[in-house]
Amino acid sequence: MGSASSAYRMIYLDVDGRIQKVVFSRFCSPCDIKELFCTATGLSRNTTISLLDSTGAMVSIDPTMPNNSERSPYKVVPITGGQLADKEELFQNVLTQVAEQFSRAFKINELKTEVTNRLAMLEKRVELEGMKVVEIEKCRSDIKKLREEMASRNNSSFLDDNKKLTPRRDVPSYPKYMLSQQTIDALRKPAFDVWLWESNEWEPNEMLSCLEHMYHDLGLVKDFNINPITLKRWLLCIHDNYRNNPFHNFRHCFCVTQMMYSMIYLCNLQEKFTQVDILILMTAAVCHDLDHPGYNNTYQINARTELAVRYNDISPLENHHCAVAFQIFSQSDCNIFANFDPEAFKQIRQGTITLILATDMARHGEILDSFKQKVDNFDFTNEEHVTCLKMVLIKCCDISNEVRPMEVAEPWVDCLLEEYFMQSDREKAEGLPVAPFMDREKVTKPTAQIGFIKFVLIPMFETVMKLFPQIEEVMVQPLRESRDRYEELKQIDDAMNEVQKKKSENLTMGGKKK
Repeated sequence: MGSASSAYRMIYLDVDGRIQKVVFSRFCSPCDIKELFCTATGLSRNTTISLLDSTGAMVSIDPTMPNNSERSPYKVVPITGGQLADKEELFQNVLTQVAEQFSRAFKINELKTEVTNRLAMLEKRVELEGMKVVEIEKCRSDIKKLREEMASRNNSSFLDDNKKLTPRRDVPSYPKYMLSQQTIDALRKPAFDVWLWESNEWEPNEMLSCLEHMYHDLGLVKDFNINPITLKRWLLCIHDNYRNNPFHNFRHCFCVTQMMYSMIYLCNLQEKFTQVDILILMTAAVCHDLDHPGYNNTYQINARTELAVRYNDISPLENHHCAVAFQIFSQSDCNIFANFDPEAFKQIRQGTITLILATDMARHGEILDSFKQKVDNFDFTNEEHVTCLKMVLIKCCDISNEVRPMEVAEPWVDCLLEEYFMQSDREKAEGLPVAPFMDREKVTKPTAQIGFIKFVLIPMFETVMKLFPQIEEVMVQPLRESRDRYEELKQIDDAMNEVQKKKSENLTMGGKKK
């Protein structure tokens, strides 16, 4: 026989003195080997045969035995008749032994096991790699969903979260503060300190009580039969739906509403407007920045946020504030207009929406130009004139911080810049355009305020002054003083920057001489 390492095996057979060589593969089955033997000896395939050596002893084929050229050929003896029954089982045993010996010689089982193990390992690796891909895709999907959720919450969480519409407290629980006469008088003045009172910071509950007092003091609760408990619930819900932004928060809402309240008294508006107009002015001031996300319309439009898409880039924030306001009114426990007939409610709704939309600074030039055309021949009986004036009044109140004393106004500048910087940082991170007046690397407090006071505030308040001259001393003059103060600060900043620049140049020149 051939060596165990060969792919084929040879056996020499003595068939009636004739030597036959049988060659077969190591992969042949016992049945295949038997057929080869039958073919070599000229016997039929159905013949049962046994293999004898030169001594006549029955042998089995051992693939590891020495090569057949070194020993006598095997004899093939057919088994017939009576021998068949006895020999058949023996032959099967021999063939089984041959198959087992071939299997051991070529380590077929070990190879099968090794191949099976390797295939299992490969399958496991493929499975693990597949799982990694699935996990990566899942992480990507989760990150995308999280980003969408964060963007949604940043820009329009209110409409998707109806729980905020209802006050957290079933029964209004903020205490009804007994406002002193000193506080009541101060509330009616533009110089009111919205930060501190008698060295104590105004708390939300105290501001809520002040707002409640304004509605009672103006006669709105009595004239429109507003349920006092409903008024409390509504104000609580308003508070709960202002976010904790640096600037556009509930204190800003209180600040704007208090300025509106003071202008109503200062300009004697109750003598010129209907009570419905007064109710619209106050309610629009309370609601004008509801659920403000802290990022302005420019960001909403450039970032293509949900709000910008929903409102087609047209005053997305102001439209959102209106929507939130009237969702709150849709709650029966918060509807201070419950006793209005449908036509009167329609008038209130339209008037409130008109004023809130007017607070979009993108419309500032349009609204002020319209008012300038009317102010010299203003007619308080003309509905268009009155609507235009109300739009200008809420605009004045919305950006009136510089009317207040410096110690009250300046902290608001810090709050506004903080919110601006938060937006510009995000715009830089998202590759969006950044307005220079919002960029922390380019803007300073004086540069931020001088242009705004000179070209926005003073022209608007001076135009209103034509109709109400009494505002000059308490509103316009403080604006002029604020402008002058910031211009002085800018001159100081410029001088310091010039000194610093010269120092740097001297240091540079000194380094070059050395």
